[in-house]
Amino acid sequence: MLFIRKYRHSLFMGFLFFSIVVAKAQDHRIQYPPVLKNSYFGVNIGRINYAFSSRQMAPGNTVESVRVPHAAVRIILFGHQFNNNFGAQVSYMRPVKWAEYKNVNDDGLTHTVWMNVAGLTVTGKLPVGKKLSLLGEGGLGLIMRKGFEADNKIVVPHASYATGLFGGSLQFHPNKRWDIQFSTAWSPAHGKDKQPATLFYAAGFNYYMRSLPEEKLQKVRSAGYHFPKQMIYAGYSTNSPGYGINKFVSQGAVPIFWGGEAKVQQGFLVNYQRNIFHTRKVFALDWGIGFGAWKSRKEKLNFFTLSAYPVFRFIVTRSKTADFYFEYSVAGPTYISKTLIDGEPTGRKFTFQDMMGIGVFAGKKKNINAGLRIAHYSNGNLFPQNNGVMIPLTFSLGHTF
Repeated sequence: MLFIRKYRHSLFMGFLFFSIVVAKAQDHRIQYPPVLKNSYFGVNIGRINYAFSSRQMAPGNTVESVRVPHAAVRIILFGHQFNNNFGAQVSYMRPVKWAEYKNVNDDGLTHTVWMNVAGLTVTGKLPVGKKLSLLGEGGLGLIMRKGFEADNKIVVPHASYATGLFGGSLQFHPNKRWDIQFSTAWSPAHGKDKQPATLFYAAGFNYYMRSLPEEKLQKVRSAGYHFPKQMIYAGYSTNSPGYGINKFVSQGAVPIFWGGEAKVQQGFLVNYQRNIFHTRKVFALDWGIGFGAWKSRKEKLNFFTLSAYPVFRFIVTRSKTADFYFEYSVAGPTYISKTLIDGEPTGRKFTFQDMMGIGVFAGKKKNINAGLRIAHYSNGNLFPQNNGVMIPLTFSLGHTF
C-alpha cells in the first residue's frame, strides 16, 4: 500500500501514456479503442454517514453544535471489465454539502470540514439471474479531510491518508450497455487522525462502451465527415480582457467550470492531440499532452505544467470550409512546478488540468485550427490545500494532419 501511495501518480500517468500509444497503433477510430472497449463510467446518488463531532477538534476548543448533511454523490470516473466477472474502477465520492461546526469558541460563526474519498478498487461480479448480479469491490481508498482554524489556531486539523475501501452492489442489467444498481461503500475509522468511519449507500447507474456493430460502423464510414487524426497547436494566455468569462462559468447561476484563487497574468502553451474515437458527425474523443509556461498576476511568479488529458469535442456546425466546435476537458493528470502561487497554497505537485473552449477547423482541407479557451488547475480536493489556479483567455493556432 505504501508503494502504491508513493507512486500512484506516476502509475496513472503511465496508464494514460499507454492508452495514447494503443490508440495510435489502431486505425479504426470509429470503433472504441481497446482501452475503452468494455469500459464504463457511472453515477450514484445517495446518503453518506460519518459521525463528525467535537471529537475531531483539537483540545481546548468548544463547539455549540455539529451538523452533518447526508446527501452525497459517488462518481465512477473510469471502470473496465476484463471479463464477465472481474474488473477495476477509479471512483470519487463526496457530500453535496460539507459538515458544519457552529459557534466555535463562541465566535458565532459556521465553519466547514471538507471530506472526500477517492478509490482504486477491483470488482468481482456474481450473476444471480439473467438480468441480476451481485458485485463486490475492495481496494485502496484515499481520504482527504480539510479542517479549519479559528483565531489563528487549529480547531479541526487537516488529514490525508490511504486506507481500505470496500463495497457492494445489486445490479439490474436491462441491456448490455446499462446497469441500474443499488450500492454501498465503506471505509474504516482512522484513530490517528480521529477520522470517523464513512458509510455511503445509493442508487445509480453504470454505462458501458461495448463494441459497435458493423452496420453502425458502415453508416459512420459512408457519412464521410471530417475528423482530424492529429493536431498540434500553440497558444498565448493573457488577462488583458480580464477574468470575466472564467467567473461567469464558475460563479454564475449554473456553474459548469472552475475558478481559482491563484490567477495567471500571461502564459504560453504547446499541445499535441490525437483522435482515438469519433461518431458519425458530432462527437470526437482525443487524448492530448501539453506543456504550459505561466506567470502569476500578483508576484509575477514563473511556473510550468506538464499534462496528459482527454478532450471531448462536439462539432456544432459544419460547412465545406469550416467546422465549428465546443470542447471540454476534465481531470487531466498534471505536474505543476510550484505549489505556492501568489501566497495561495495549491496542494502538491500532482494536480489536474481542466479546459473549456470553442474552435474551428478551417481551409479546403480543414487543416487550420484556431481556438479560444480557458483553463484551470486544481487537485480535486485529493489534498487539504486546493486553492486552484485560474488560466485566463487563451488564443491558439494550430495545424491538423
